[in-house]
Amino acid sequence: CGSSFKNKGVQTMLDYVMELLPSPMDSEGVVGTNPDTNEEILLKPSIDEPFAALAFKIATDPFVGRLCFIRVYSGNLEAGSYIYNARSENKERISRIFQMHANKQNPVPNVAAGDIAAVVGFKDIKTGDTLCDEKKPIVLESMDFPEPVIGLAIEPKTQADVDKLGMGLSKLAEEDPTFRVQTDQETGQTVISGMGELHLDILIDRLKREFKVEVNQGAPQVAYKEAIFGTTQHRETYKKQSGGRGKFADIQVVISPIDADFEKGGLQFVNEITGGSIPREFIPSVEKGFASAMTNGVLAGYPLPDMKVRLIDGSFHAVDSDALSFELAARMAYREALPKCKPTLMEPIMKIEILT
Repeated sequence: CGSSFKNKGVQTMLDYVMELLPSPMDSEGVVGTNPDTNEEILLKPSIDEPFAALAFKIATDPFVGRLCFIRVYSGNLEAGSYIYNARSENKERISRIFQMHANKQNPVPNVAAGDIAAVVGFKDIKTGDTLCDEKKPIVLESMDFPEPVIGLAIEPKTQADVDKLGMGLSKLAEEDPTFRVQTDQETGQTVISGMGELHLDILIDRLKREFKVEVNQGAPQVAYKEAIFGTTQHRETYKKQSGGRGKFADIQVVISPIDADFEKGGLQFVNEITGGSIPREFIPSVEKGFASAMTNGVLAGYPLPDMKVRLIDGSFHAVDSDALSFELAARMAYREALPKCKPTLMEPIMKIEILT
């Protein structure tokens, strides 16, 4: 056992890391995917290979601004050079490179395969992004983060701190992918969510220490979700006439749980329209309407993580139908049909594997 807070056992642990863990150069390399062809690529831990690195942490420093911590898997990166972000498909200029020692930053001219460093000067890099050579693009395995399990409402103690609170929450959310900030649509409250009460307590303390914001906080609430276990068929007609051009959309859908092989979650939307009963340009609006409605369930307003919608029939009006009408029809169908699909509240459960 050890404690970094009391400086007990840390040196011993680091000595064992140096002595027992393999060097990055001992590995065969890292496997990624070509974003254009989806072919697998093996990059060896060599300075002669194209540059590839994974951004694993974003932090904010009061002196240099935003820091991005990277692990370099191959190639070489020099200060002042440009890199390619495979997620955003944009180039980023790296103005300076630092090797970190606790909270000290040691400037270095370059980093190579096997190094861990922090870079500054970028505009849009997020945790889990692959940074690479634009001429040799690659996407490395990203980082998966668990969904928050608890949330609470907060508000600044004074009106003067509203802007500072927003800025502070934005920076904390950028640094911590397991921390979420959202505004409750019904109450207008700011709700923060995380992995537990201690997690949120630490972040609220950081708001106070780093951003000088005092907040009032409500009672913690478990981050429930809703799920459906039944299937129903529903027809929804949205019709509105207000003197001029009206609104019209008609859809018939089958709502059910997702298929067993649908692994990515979210909305599984299947368009089964034939014969042009709904024009093709309106189909994405139906999908958009259902996807946006899933943020609020019908039991207690908790989000629905996944469901399947089959669009099987419908009709339109040559003059009155538009994209917004079909989106609104989908939202209405969601609210009317979901209570018939055996909705149920779901509690967060974590699976832990302990190796001894």
